[in-house]
Amino acid sequence: MPAAARMTRPYGAVLLIAYGGPHTPADVRPYLANVLRGRHVPASRIEEVAHHYELFGGHSPLAELTARQAGALERALSRRGRALPVLVGMRNWTPYLRDALDEMRTRGVRRAAGVIMAPQQSYSSWEQYQENVAEARAHVGAAAPEVEYVAPWFDAPGFVEAQAARVADALGAIPPDRRAAARLVFTAHSIPVRMADASPYVAQVTTSARLVAARVNCPRWSVAYQSRSGDPREPWLEPDVTSVIRELAAAGVRDVVVVPVGFVSDHIEVLYDLDTEARAGASSAGVGFHRAGTVMDHPAFIEMLAGRIEELVRAR
Repeated sequence: MPAAARMTRPYGAVLLIAYGGPHTPADVRPYLANVLRGRHVPASRIEEVAHHYELFGGHSPLAELTARQAGALERALSRRGRALPVLVGMRNWTPYLRDALDEMRTRGVRRAAGVIMAPQQSYSSWEQYQENVAEARAHVGAAAPEVEYVAPWFDAPGFVEAQAARVADALGAIPPDRRAAARLVFTAHSIPVRMADASPYVAQVTTSARLVAARVNCPRWSVAYQSRSGDPREPWLEPDVTSVIRELAAAGVRDVVVVPVGFVSDHIEVLYDLDTEARAGASSAGVGFHRAGTVMDHPAFIEMLAGRIEELVRAR
């Protein structure tokens, strides 16, 4: 089709693009096989990760939480006069990206606004999702809708406001006489150093953290990484969140507020890696552990996404 014809197509839907997670215990190992396809991961490590899911009933809440975000975004767009259906597509489990795009095709959608549900950009959190969408479109065929992406939002005021509100809630749970001395520890998913060096990821994580810390007027903060899963021989981003917590405890810090600024919903890498593993590390170090919520469907976050979609629509 000529470029001019493509440019005039209206947006018929929004695609929320996320990682995916198992729904039932029977899904866990097939899901991990999807995630780890082509990677040389020891069987012992696969079983260790499978056990993390088993601790939560073999279930990740990511699909339900992303669906909740989709519903909130659809309502926010409707209030703005943009009656667009919002569908969810996952990289590694149902509903797969190809399923969402095929449903759009069935509905007659020819062009969709894509929202990658990752705040900061690296290959694995941004470009790879775009590659996954291209593969899904090829699977659906020639009638698959085109997908155009909203701009990055790691420093968007609505994202910062929503994350700061979650931090304020966590700070509010600390006894008043200790609250002012609490330390914020912002976390994001660790990635290989070589991948980080080729992307703005570290700078964007740091910017997100700085803006949120400023919003809650807390000058004592640091950045750590979590959920490393790759070849132990390859350098990945550090420091690890549990190591940072232990160092802060050794320095006399009594309370830490861990802020998963690199995640937008509470799935296993938050529920296990932070709420279980990092919490246990804090307990053994004798420091109070307080975890800020992810932005989830906070109104400021959802309105920010709606605004980004509206900007995309208006640009055409």
